[in-house]
Amino acid sequence: MTENAFAIFKHRFPGDLTRPFLIRPEGAETSYASLIETAGRYAAALRQLGVTKGDRVAVQVEKSPNAVFLYLGCLQIGAVYLPLNTAYKADEIAYFLGDAEPRVFLVRPETLDSLRPVAEAAGVAELHAMDAEGGGSLTDLAESLAPITEIADCETDDLAAILYTSGTTGRSKGAMITHGNLSSNALALQEIWRFQPDDVLLHALPVFHVHGLFVAINTTLVTGSAMIFLPRFDADEVLHHLPRATAMMGVPTFYVRLLKHPGFTREATAHMRLFVAGSAPLLAQTFEEFEERTGQRILERYGMTEAGMITSNPYDEERRAGTVGFPLPDVEVRVADEDGRILGQEEVGVLEVRGPNVFKGYWRMPEKTASEFRADGFFITGDMAMIDNRGYVHIVGRAKDLVISGGYNVYPKEIEVLLDGLEGVRESAVIGLPHPDFGEAVTAVVIGDSSLEEDAVIAAVKDRLANFKVPKRVFFVDELPRNAMGKVQKNALRETFKQTFLAAS
Repeated sequence: MTENAFAIFKHRFPGDLTRPFLIRPEGAETSYASLIETAGRYAAALRQLGVTKGDRVAVQVEKSPNAVFLYLGCLQIGAVYLPLNTAYKADEIAYFLGDAEPRVFLVRPETLDSLRPVAEAAGVAELHAMDAEGGGSLTDLAESLAPITEIADCETDDLAAILYTSGTTGRSKGAMITHGNLSSNALALQEIWRFQPDDVLLHALPVFHVHGLFVAINTTLVTGSAMIFLPRFDADEVLHHLPRATAMMGVPTFYVRLLKHPGFTREATAHMRLFVAGSAPLLAQTFEEFEERTGQRILERYGMTEAGMITSNPYDEERRAGTVGFPLPDVEVRVADEDGRILGQEEVGVLEVRGPNVFKGYWRMPEKTASEFRADGFFITGDMAMIDNRGYVHIVGRAKDLVISGGYNVYPKEIEVLLDGLEGVRESAVIGLPHPDFGEAVTAVVIGDSSLEEDAVIAAVKDRLANFKVPKRVFFVDELPRNAMGKVQKNALRETFKQTFLAAS
């Protein structure tokens, strides 16, 4: 049997293909039979456009059912799916297209004209649009074609997707995700989170991100269950649809906002069996308030772009606040120092992981790939962690200065490069500060001319960065704190400004 992830998903679809896979907010349902047909039509359309196994298909569109079926159509023919955050601007898109060299680039109608020269400069052969309802030129083509039924023969190690994650050096890295990575992770999550065919997942996450695309959707597919597919998170909408759901996956920001909603009560959640949180650290305060309000404990898990899900708090045993639980089945984790020496329980070091979930490497960056893996195959995550005497993993910090704001990864160096290029700025340091809604807020600390103003600095980078990367505050200082080697001590900056957003909450 082929190791194509789509084939593995399809093998686990319900015997009755009329059962719903996707439920729209207005109540319309898409069956598994329709999923197979529509994905097959998109696969046929891609073939018509000259896409073959291994070709990249870049996608920057709004969340819609058709965007999901296109993803599955890519898997079906062995194309490489490249989802891009809808917040990315032209400068960012230019790098991704130039690096990945996709044959097809799918955009929103409103960005078609502005991104056309970017796509042409990158040598993209086919540029198409898809609107928020899933309509557009590619969909028109797909609907005119008969669905293909064959599934490309793929090995476990064949490339299924590329997900870009910004680098600490400022250059984005394309994490190569394989068919084996996708299927193994989905099957493990289905097992440990006890998903059953009668489950209904409330899906309010974006689909350009590991969490919404691979964790939520793939787990639903391998279970043969259904999901309520909301275009975005809205607390009122979530409360409206919650009675039909049995499970929900969200970032901590979702749960913070739900706890502010008067309708989010013990009665409203009584039928729910599972709430999962990830993509950013869940504050113990949120965990405790959620349990007090609903009588249920959020299940926190830990993952990253390069490895999908790595650990999870247990379904049946104690879900411990401040921890991310145990490694998934067939996944190994350990803590080591900078030299690779394995540390013992209760010792803090860098978390390393090995397993079928770990990515193949960075696209066209063999040296970077080699530097991120140990000789025995363990991937160096860059996250500081500790494993306690009961085996629970604690993420205690980040070795790579990563900021996680609203569930999205923000790498300071990318923003610092832009800030340092502004007239009047001599040096900048970008940090994440505690924020009651976003978890962390991107904040810049700048040394510069006295004429600089906060609003002007923010405006100067706003058009060149996705909105979630734009600093929410800019502070001006005479000097930055440094250690004996001259390195900026960002921990000192975080301590100095830690109350910035908390004081206003």
